[in-house]
Amino acid sequence: MGRQRPRSVTNAIRTQAAVLVVSGLITLLVIIERDELIDAWAARNPALAASGTQPPLFVPVAVVLFVTFALLAAVLLVFFRDGHHSARLALTGLAVFSLFAMVVMFRQDPPVLFDAFEAVVAVLSVVLVYFLWHPDTTAYLRGVELADELDA
Repeated sequence: MGRQRPRSVTNAIRTQAAVLVVSGLITLLVIIERDELIDAWAARNPALAASGTQPPLFVPVAVVLFVTFALLAAVLLVFFRDGHHSARLALTGLAVFSLFAMVVMFRQDPPVLFDAFEAVVAVLSVVLVYFLWHPDTTAYLRGVELADELDA
């Protein structure tokens, strides 16, 4: 395709990549700070902890969630870069889901370092939605769609 991508599309791709990097750091932090997460869970659920209930397995859940999120985002970015409007919708949904997940995690009162990374992902998700729905992005996606119709 001979058309050049606008800055908003490039910035959306970079922002999604930044979300993936920070999400990977959160996953790594879950692995490193597993004991602190279990202690925080026990403090929030004293009755369950006293009854001998096993704490949640944070590490496998975090790893599977990250791998799934990263692969889905990578595939969607390829389609978005090539001008597919449906990928923009799916990336928007992914960003909204990320924002929702960060709010849920924040409400669970994790260790402070998690809160900092959660805030970064939340801000990046909002920035991503801005770039995804920027007028230049819309014009680019419409132009790709029109070019495809003319080629057919």
